[in-house]
Amino acid sequence: MSRIHCPRCLRPEAHCLCPLIPSLDSRTRVLVLQHPSEVNHALNTARLAALGLTNAELIVGEVFADLPALLNQPGYQARLLFPGEDAQTLQGYGADDQPLLLVVPDGTWRKARKLLHLNPLLATLPRVTLAQGGVSRYRLRKAPGPGALSTVEAIAQALQVLEAPICFEPLLKPFEALIEGQIAAMGEEVFLRNHGPN
Repeated sequence: MSRIHCPRCLRPEAHCLCPLIPSLDSRTRVLVLQHPSEVNHALNTARLAALGLTNAELIVGEVFADLPALLNQPGYQARLLFPGEDAQTLQGYGADDQPLLLVVPDGTWRKARKLLHLNPLLATLPRVTLAQGGVSRYRLRKAPGPGALSTVEAIAQALQVLEAPICFEPLLKPFEALIEGQIAAMGEEVFLRNHGPN
């Protein structure tokens, strides 16, 4: 018999994260394009980010037929949050700056690159990236490189930079609870053996 899941956060009902999910306003609009392989991932951080922001949308797929309309949001400049040689480091908004539509591909690095390949319009967007030195709180996996963050961490950090001094830290509360729950389920000894310092 399968466990009952919360229809909102998709977690098992006994581990529902909804009480921890904030409802934060942002000047920036966030559009998360999620690869289908991420939907049933135990740590679906993109969903947590989309649920925690009032000005965010999460769309699942590989090819997005309505991408031109999604990117052409009146009053917003579309930018792709993805590293690259020509990516500009995000800066805070100036007084007269038009807000950004921050497009965030969600998946493994390979799957995220595949989304860009299958949706050439994404590759034409100006790219933005986070400043170097971000440290992930995602203690259950080895980061593929320095500064590699989960989707919710990247979104929270991007909004923190763009909209300072507004605090987007509450966006990470359900993520941290999820990590703690996973560690508790595996037991401290197993966690330290597999994920502790070498």
